[in-house]
Amino acid sequence: MSGIYIHIPFCKKACHYCNFHFSTQTKYLHEFTESLLKEIELQHKYLNGKIETLYFGGGTPSLLSKDALRSIFSTIKNTFDLSHDLEFTLEANPDDLTANQAQDWLELGINRLSIGIQSFQPHSLAWMNRAHNVQQAHQAIANAKAAGFSNISADLIYGTPQLSDQDLAEDLQILLKYGIPHISCYALTVEEKTALHKMIQKKSLQDVDTAQQARQFELIVETLDNAGWEHYEISNFSKPNCRSKHNSNYWNGIPYLGLGPAAHSYNIHSRQWNIANNQLYFQSIKNNTVPFELETLETVTRFNEYMMISLRQMEGFSLDKIKTQFGEKFEAHVKIIATNFELKQQVQKTAMGYCLTKEAKFFADGIASDFFWMEAKIN
Repeated sequence: MSGIYIHIPFCKKACHYCNFHFSTQTKYLHEFTESLLKEIELQHKYLNGKIETLYFGGGTPSLLSKDALRSIFSTIKNTFDLSHDLEFTLEANPDDLTANQAQDWLELGINRLSIGIQSFQPHSLAWMNRAHNVQQAHQAIANAKAAGFSNISADLIYGTPQLSDQDLAEDLQILLKYGIPHISCYALTVEEKTALHKMIQKKSLQDVDTAQQARQFELIVETLDNAGWEHYEISNFSKPNCRSKHNSNYWNGIPYLGLGPAAHSYNIHSRQWNIANNQLYFQSIKNNTVPFELETLETVTRFNEYMMISLRQMEGFSLDKIKTQFGEKFEAHVKIIATNFELKQQVQKTAMGYCLTKEAKFFADGIASDFFWMEAKIN
């Protein structure tokens, strides 16, 4: 089984914190769609076997017209072997998620929505420069449910300077009352070259407080744990059996094809990424060439990525998998590091290997980096 990710590089408005590739020049949506249809055909040999997941991300995929979505999905169906129980996700902004749009998407075959709520607090939405308001956030969820969507995910952003613990607790309770099965919670990160980074440098906006973020992360974990949810990945929570199949496959090293400007593809042995420039992408596709860079994944790189991704998941890493895929030297190295972290009560044993303790999850990426091996350590 494999997955397909389609990057829609357009937005109505630029959020202050976003560093994903996008453009507000939505007049090029039609040219993008035509180029994408051609890229699908050019990349038809990249994956083998059935396609289990299809994910439209961005950017703002909900900007695509019904006709554009129909054309893209039809070309995908005619080019790849889709599973009969395909998970088909569309990321949607609340201001696009009207009752008619929701019905159209369901009729097209989309069966999962990821809604970019981010917050139900007006001051928080204004601070982030989001295109929607609080009323639209509530209405989007209502419209999705009324249309018949049951597999719904909502995004929240925490750790913004003006978001109080009480605000965050209220946001979580609202989503729990709506009964949606999946929530993604992301700590605000200040990325270089974003409007947020520039404003913080100029002291026109307050910088993030890591202590506040750690406290709010604990609030999220405790609230959703008490509600019976699985904290199955550092930023992702779900009711039992409601995990994101697409993202779970990505974290577990399942191959996927990325289509569109800036989209990444992975086939275990290598990773490639398309050029992050819409006009150059259009021009190259017209010449029957997919404009990408390629990285061959050496053993060290694959091992380090496995440690990073596995420690972000509730199951942790498998010692048998490390021994089989990377070798006994890697296994021995991991056991030594794990023992040290176990003494600090930051990892705990599982039936397969080790996972992070609840208290250590906020520091997952830092802990994972201590397991990394450099090339010199292997020889």
